[in-house]
Amino acid sequence: MAAEKARGIILLAHGSRDERWRAPIESVAARVTALDPQARVVCAYMELAAPDLRTAAAALIASGARSLRVVPLFLGMGKHAREDLPLQLDALRGTWPQVDFQLASIVGEEPELVELLARIASKS
Repeated sequence: MAAEKARGIILLAHGSRDERWRAPIESVAARVTALDPQARVVCAYMELAAPDLRTAAAALIASGARSLRVVPLFLGMGKHAREDLPLQLDALRGTWPQVDFQLASIVGEEPELVELLARIASKS
């Protein structure tokens, strides 16, 4: 398998029992795939929805991914991002030491998203 096809991206969101809640997360995944067709992109959820982070990672690894970037789609550094996610990543690294796991910044702390949210909020 070519190296450029061995990269996975996991968009990690909170989760909800309401299926409609997943639509925006899946829209982001579709857009990431359009921007980076070489990457394998999946959604995962901390709770209330499937798949969870471990299941999503396992699927990507089974499909040949050897580098996984986890992108937390949270607006801020809450308990999941601060406590739960680092523990889950440590467990994944222990299970798959041959895989390079990278944790992206919380998206809500990215200057581009802050700017976008401010522009949306200030629309008349």
